Amino acid sequence: MLNGKKIVVIMPAYNAEKTLEKTYNEIYKEIVDEIILTDDNSSDNTKNLACNLNITTIVHKMNIGYGGNQKTCYTAALKSNADIIIMLHPDYQYSPKLIPAIASILAFEEYDTVIASRMLSDPLKGGMPLYKFIANKFLTAFQNIFLGQNLSEYHTGFRGFKREVLETLPLESCSNDFIFDNEMLALIKYYGFKIGEISCPTKYFPEASSINFIRSCKYGLGVLAVSINYFLAYTGIYKSAIFKENAKKLNINAELSYYKN
Repeated sequence: MLNGKKIVVIMPAYNAEKTLEKTYNEIYKEIVDEIILTDDNSSDNTKNLACNLNITTIVHKMNIGYGGNQKTCYTAALKSNADIIIMLHPDYQYSPKLIPAIASILAFEEYDTVIASRMLSDPLKGGMPLYKFIANKFLTAFQNIFLGQNLSEYHTGFRGFKREVLETLPLESCSNDFIFDNEMLALIKYYGFKIGEISCPTKYFPEASSINFIRSCKYGLGVLAVSINYFLAYTGIYKSAIFKENAKKLNINAELSYYKN
């Protein structure tokens, strides 16, 4: 709890057994009221380990993808009456020690959304592959032009949101794949919410989740499409599915499969 706001950390997980406990141990639990992990049908022991750590655990019966996994996480957080929701990957690629900083910015209502940017630190020194660094810079510049923003990056998986943001955005109409993250930021801008940034150290290592080169290329093309679709919707020329008035929001009353070992 911070400034009277309930803080929930959500962790979309897939085969995170090797890094989950280390990530969990660095979460500052003095202000975090609940931790929710959604296991996207992992083939390792992620779900049992999460339960042993007393993490609220939800398990998908089949793999539905990174974006779909986030939808489950956000639905569960809203059902738990969270005021502030912070997404932290359980692969230890992002520092859990930054949660208090993100939570404070949101709890005292300086911004509606906060992203932890690796590009404000030294991503190459932290092990980010050169091709990903160059792609990140190019895509971010492209997105800033089409979205009218001035962010240092759009591709971090460490983010915090006020409850109002998740209740407003039509996230159910977004992709279940990796492009979900980018669609979400475009919608946040489209609906007029304010986005803030903090610096986050970059950590690349074998156990950290990362998409391969081919999927990175697919993601990059998707980012360009999202940016163009935002511009077309904003100018009133054309509205793609996620920007339409009948786009679907998360179903807060949806049943979720909680797991106990």
